[in-house]
Amino acid sequence: MIGFALALVVVASGVAVYRLVSGPRRVLSPEGRAGQAALHAAVATLPHLRHGLTAETAGEAAPWLRMLVDAPALALCDRSGVLAFVGDGAGHHHTGDTSLLGIPVSPPDRLRIEPHIACMEPSCPLAAAVVAPILIGEEAVGTLLVFYRSGGRVRAEETRVVQECAALVGAQVALAELALQQSRLAEAELRALRAQISPHFIYNALAAIAAHIHSDPEEARELLTDFADFTRYLFRAQRPYVTLADELTYVEKYLRLEQARFGDRLTVRIEVAPEVLQAVVPVLSLQPLVENAVRHGFEAHGGSGTLEILGRDLGADVEVRVRDDGPGVGDPDGALAGRSGGIGLANVQQRLRQSFGAGYGLRIETGSGGTDVVMSLPKYRAGVRAA
Repeated sequence: MIGFALALVVVASGVAVYRLVSGPRRVLSPEGRAGQAALHAAVATLPHLRHGLTAETAGEAAPWLRMLVDAPALALCDRSGVLAFVGDGAGHHHTGDTSLLGIPVSPPDRLRIEPHIACMEPSCPLAAAVVAPILIGEEAVGTLLVFYRSGGRVRAEETRVVQECAALVGAQVALAELALQQSRLAEAELRALRAQISPHFIYNALAAIAAHIHSDPEEARELLTDFADFTRYLFRAQRPYVTLADELTYVEKYLRLEQARFGDRLTVRIEVAPEVLQAVVPVLSLQPLVENAVRHGFEAHGGSGTLEILGRDLGADVEVRVRDDGPGVGDPDGALAGRSGGIGLANVQQRLRQSFGAGYGLRIETGSGGTDVVMSLPKYRAGVRAA
């Protein structure tokens, strides 16, 4: 649902930019035509608003928005007051004001033209304004006020440009809201995954350590160190992404604890190409695949077998396979969708796709000879960095 909404916002933003660029500008002044030459640079600064509509982001965007509309003055406001004012009158119109030249800054129901306005400051040259709501969907979250020196009729072209500029601002702010929702959703999913993994893992790990205390105290101490390191990694907050090398380090600690439990029944082989170790993955994305293989490939059936972790360089992409030689998965699609057994597979699938897009994620290859859970991800993705 968030992805669909994000697509709609991007389309709306693109439409607003297209109209600003392609609409007729013949009635604009020579200065306006000069401002049009700076349009692309101005639009490039609008992502400031993708951090939300605040005094800081409004202050960064307002000068470029003023260039877009080619007006003497412009103000960006949220529901309660002025966030930024640039241009004529900036010396006596301030952030925090709840009205400008007699115009309330609270969002209007629709675009409004104020052909005659007057300022309490005699030297203020502003005499007319266009007031446009900044909308996210049907909700008005702010106001764009554009001011002119000549009172009376405001030209239709000026009104159109203000309206489209307000739509562009709304689209950028909507992207900020969607990004915040995605971040909150990802954090909730990671908390859910930790809750799902931890009870089962902690119980079995402590049981394995306890089994070695009398027979091999040194081994028990090393296992306890691995357990402490892994649990710190498991519950470390504010770390959405790590390198594949980091994830593998803690997966190896997890597997040492499982091998202490299974003994010679569990054979582990790890073969990962060195050139993919710096690829960035969501934290706790590989470990659930490994735990799933242990539980469903070996533990549930009481046998012995081999677990392999294989990493390949595919040029721009990386492929990581977690392979077991257990009885296979009966419903691969159900496991990835969360409808059937599997430790966190649906959770990992969701986070991979949120991070890298629908072209990446998990797939399951299964048969009587075992199961491969295959993770695909890009070697590099702008904006996705390890903490």
